[in-house]
Amino acid sequence: MKILTSLFLPYLAYGTATFGPANQKPITLTDGWTGQSRSRPNIVFILTDDQDLHLNSVEYMPFLKKHLIEQGTFYKRHFCTTALCCPSRTTIFTGKNAHNTNVTNVVPPYGGYPKFVSQGLNDNYLPVWLQESGYETYYTGKLFNAHSVDNYHSPHAAGWTASDFLLDPFTYWYMNSTYQRNQDPPVSFEGQHSVDVLAAKALGLLDEAFETGRPFFLGVAPVSPHANIWAPNFKDGGHGDLEKVEFSPPVPAKRHANLFKGAKVPRTDNFNPDKPSGASWIRKLPKQSQETVDYNDYFYLQRLRTLQSVDEIVDSLVRRLDDLKILDNTYIIYSTDNGYHIGQHRMQPAKQCSFEEDVNIPLIIRGPGVPKNVSSDIVTAHTDLAPTFLEIAGVPMRDDFDGLAIPLTEESLTEAKETRHEHTSIEHWGFASNEGQVLDSYPRLHTNNTYKALRVISKTYNLHYQVWCNNERELHDLTTDPGQMINLLHPDEDAPETIAGAPLEKVVARLDSLLFVLKSCKAETCIYPWKALHPAGNVASLEDALSPRFDAFYDDKSRKIEFDRCEMGFILDAEGPQFEGKSILSSFDPNWHEWT
Repeated sequence: MKILTSLFLPYLAYGTATFGPANQKPITLTDGWTGQSRSRPNIVFILTDDQDLHLNSVEYMPFLKKHLIEQGTFYKRHFCTTALCCPSRTTIFTGKNAHNTNVTNVVPPYGGYPKFVSQGLNDNYLPVWLQESGYETYYTGKLFNAHSVDNYHSPHAAGWTASDFLLDPFTYWYMNSTYQRNQDPPVSFEGQHSVDVLAAKALGLLDEAFETGRPFFLGVAPVSPHANIWAPNFKDGGHGDLEKVEFSPPVPAKRHANLFKGAKVPRTDNFNPDKPSGASWIRKLPKQSQETVDYNDYFYLQRLRTLQSVDEIVDSLVRRLDDLKILDNTYIIYSTDNGYHIGQHRMQPAKQCSFEEDVNIPLIIRGPGVPKNVSSDIVTAHTDLAPTFLEIAGVPMRDDFDGLAIPLTEESLTEAKETRHEHTSIEHWGFASNEGQVLDSYPRLHTNNTYKALRVISKTYNLHYQVWCNNERELHDLTTDPGQMINLLHPDEDAPETIAGAPLEKVVARLDSLLFVLKSCKAETCIYPWKALHPAGNVASLEDALSPRFDAFYDDKSRKIEFDRCEMGFILDAEGPQFEGKSILSSFDPNWHEWT
């Protein structure tokens, strides 16, 4: 089967069907669900794979800047809650943290498409909810890890009006992809660039969605800029056996193969530093050799080049929406599943950590009423995306979401600066991988990469706190140390006596209690965790909690986070003490009201 890969050809071969010219005139249709003309907004969601924010990849995407950043709002403090593909994507589509979906890895039995299905999520996630509300739903590209040529029909992913999924073991093989359309068998596109194949499919699905006359959701999920991988064992769910996986830098389309010569990983303070940083296995890493640095610069360059195909998709989708006269009634949301590091803290190319490079990621939204050419510093997270999609669609909010809809208007953004929560939680289980060169000092896998972490950001403080499964702790003050080079809790560091305007130990006690709630929170408690600590409602931030009136409680009553052991996935009896849904104070002292 031949797929036309040019984004500018007038006709697009798509699966087994051919769609009309790109400049076809829009037709007047009615919404079959409401009986009214199309009025509810459409949603186009572009989800890249492993795209960084802190390594400046967005700066190399002119169409993204032109169509989305200049025409929308850039949420500069958006975070993924798990810096790994499958758990993160499950969070996006369910509005729940990984500890509540129990999809906590890419590795069966703890993650992947089979785990998604076994947890009952295939019948209870975003496309199903949107279809129930009258939306048509479309998707092309990567959905989940371990979604393969062997199990794509066991069962089919539910909730999609039409779909064309990228399947394992060919998901990350740029020049040998396999897609699977609707209920049809998989089709190989060997010799064609995966993102170009996807571009044609995305435009075909957009045309198909338009022709129904109903409001639609379209998901477009290119593999760029993920590393190029050949892994036959992925077909059978063997994502955990990375020793058998062949990693190499991503492969750009030929037309982009010579761009950006001389581009290198930004030489920030935390790039291949002279002294170690962090904790656990990260603090044991040696300084990289010049040969390794050169290889990683090339890896970085190839990432920038592969993103050019994604940038062209942004342009082609916006132009097609405009041609169809529906651009003004369409929200376009651009993000990625997780971030990426290359050389920071001496690490090889990968993700899976809680440093800013891995968790603070792009989120750009344009659409009706969204302020144009605006940057926002409110804290948002992937748990907020499903609530946002439902709010856009006018669908009643679910009461089991761990997140909160993202403000999309000037008025709501202004209000959010004063009222929105200041925290996000981050969690991970299992190993940390090395997607670059394998050397004696840089093996393919680092085990015991299980942790719980927290980011708290306000006008006066900017903190990162983490507890590892070996119970090591780290704390970074990003106001004075934006590269997170100084672990204030490590004995080798000369820690200050105060941070965030308070004694260090006092701040740590508050952060530990907050993270204790968030590590096992559900629904509203994830959004308003301070209420679990202070049910009277008189504490809504770290600043409030630092009031001297609460010193005795945090000094004497607070539970410290402690893991019982390290595990590859979410196993409850390894996670240590849990917050179980009632006031944490009431479990410590029958007179807890005295502390509120």
